[in-house]
Amino acid sequence: MNAADTAWIIVATALVLFMTLPGLALFYGGLVRARNVLSVFMQCYAIACLMSVLWLAFGYSIAFGGGTSGLWGGLDKIFLSGVTADSLSGTLPEVLFFAFQMTFAIITPALIVGAYVERVGFGFVLVFSGLWMLLCYAPVVHWIWGGGMLADGGIFGEIGVRDFAGGIVVHETAGLAALIIAVFLGPRKNRTTPPHNPGYVFIGAAMLWVGWFGFNGGSQLAADGGAAMALTVTHISAATASLTWALWEKIKYGKASMVGLVTGTIAGLASITPASGFVGPVEALVIGAVAGILCQEAVNVVRNLLKIDDTLDVFAVHGVGGIFGTIMIAVFGAGSWLAQLGGLAVVGIFTAVVTVVLVKVTAAITPLRVDLETETNGLDITVHGERAYDMTS
Repeated sequence: MNAADTAWIIVATALVLFMTLPGLALFYGGLVRARNVLSVFMQCYAIACLMSVLWLAFGYSIAFGGGTSGLWGGLDKIFLSGVTADSLSGTLPEVLFFAFQMTFAIITPALIVGAYVERVGFGFVLVFSGLWMLLCYAPVVHWIWGGGMLADGGIFGEIGVRDFAGGIVVHETAGLAALIIAVFLGPRKNRTTPPHNPGYVFIGAAMLWVGWFGFNGGSQLAADGGAAMALTVTHISAATASLTWALWEKIKYGKASMVGLVTGTIAGLASITPASGFVGPVEALVIGAVAGILCQEAVNVVRNLLKIDDTLDVFAVHGVGGIFGTIMIAVFGAGSWLAQLGGLAVVGIFTAVVTVVLVKVTAAITPLRVDLETETNGLDITVHGERAYDMTS
């Protein structure tokens, strides 16, 4: 065990959890109507709790167990069987590696929340998220990070897929799942209501930016120069994408919005995530500059051309950003074109098939969408019996 590595990954684990709670919850919560903000908080918080238990029970073993098939890790480490405080994963206590990866298993299904807010059944959120994490996310983790079929020596040869912190594993899977669920759900009855609290959006985005240092910097799994470079390029990409998003808004609409500025931040962070361990500051500048415009245009395509109500633009920002960053690894010569494009295709097809099946299965167990009256009155009071704001007190 290396004490410096261990100390840094303890901090990084806390930072990644901070991304979901409270960062993502506030970011998403500020974007919805006031009558639905507590439902967004509830969904993010409940997903964090449920994924933690399921990751302990089965997820970690599926992703990082000792299975040799290349498809999944097996069940030899369910409930951390055989893992003690003295067990090591590289230079880290294995239980810490488990905890760090658990925070990724929390935020990935939580990202999908943005596609179905304001109209989804709470039971569907829990059942679908749990099944999706175990049957879609965890196997993909094994394929790329657990030594499975897409890693070095796998189906793409000696040089496997390069995905430093989750461009494919986190952002492509969550983005595609979000788009598919949005199609199944259909649009909200009222799609024109503006964000009820842009202040929440700003605070949540700022928390995500800070937490992302643990997301990308922690993925080095060491306290060294590689972690420092990953942290630095993450920041540069986020800053640049924020500026290009705002500039593109100004050129197109005559005004640069605060919500747009911070959405550009998230686009830059998602885009640099897969490449953060393989590029330098100048490459990060390029990735961020393109991401701010590319993801904004993807929002327009999904909303206006495809007419899909992906409520908070999960696919356009996270999905497109993660895919773009994964391709840029090959553009800058840090990975194989075959492996990068092949990995995106394999994971994309797998995610789409599993998500469609799970939506249908889950909808047969619990309603997918709330009724019109519940949607009109808001999920907060109707589903959870609470209001975020009491204007009479």
